[in-house]
Amino acid sequence: MFTGIVQGLCEIVAIADEPGLRRLAVALGGLAEGLAPGASVAVNGVCLTAVRLRRGTADFQVVRETLSCSNLGALTRGSRVNIERSYRVGDEIGGHLLAGHVEGAAEVVALEEGPKERNLWLRVAPNWLRCLHHKGFVALDGASLTIAAVDAERHRIKVCLIPETCACTTLGVAVQGSRLNLEIDQQTRAVVETVERVLAVRGHPVSPTPAE
Repeated sequence: MFTGIVQGLCEIVAIADEPGLRRLAVALGGLAEGLAPGASVAVNGVCLTAVRLRRGTADFQVVRETLSCSNLGALTRGSRVNIERSYRVGDEIGGHLLAGHVEGAAEVVALEEGPKERNLWLRVAPNWLRCLHHKGFVALDGASLTIAAVDAERHRIKVCLIPETCACTTLGVAVQGSRLNLEIDQQTRAVVETVERVLAVRGHPVSPTPAE
């Protein structure tokens, strides 16, 4: 589990393709302290397992499914990624609880820049939109954020970033067309899906989700 508070913006120092998967080597620096093989680390919000450690660098194996449904498949040597070590009982939860199981990647379709803020509009799949609401939680590239607005007609959500978030995460360099890993708040998703099932059982089927 994770909390959506990014602990470091770290560099991909090597990429190697192996049969059925890709190996990413990430220079974690001080974040590698105490990390052991088999530990979980969120890389751009995706829960990955550290398989090898050496001098502050950790190797992660990423299967094809993860590469296809996240932005990890587009990474190159030199790319920087958001890193969060797994949550330990007793740690402060500064964001919201995350599983590191992303739904997919949402596309940045518009930016609003200001002197002290950076706002992103992201297009999301219609079936995700039913679990995203104004002032609700969402995680983008593993960063816990509050949804500032929902444009249901155009399948978009808006998040507002403070300078600290821009400086310390990948969100500060996202541009129109960038794809950010999206994880829906699991509690919200559970409530929505439970209500849908109850309504269906009682003969009040939920309107079908429009196609993408």
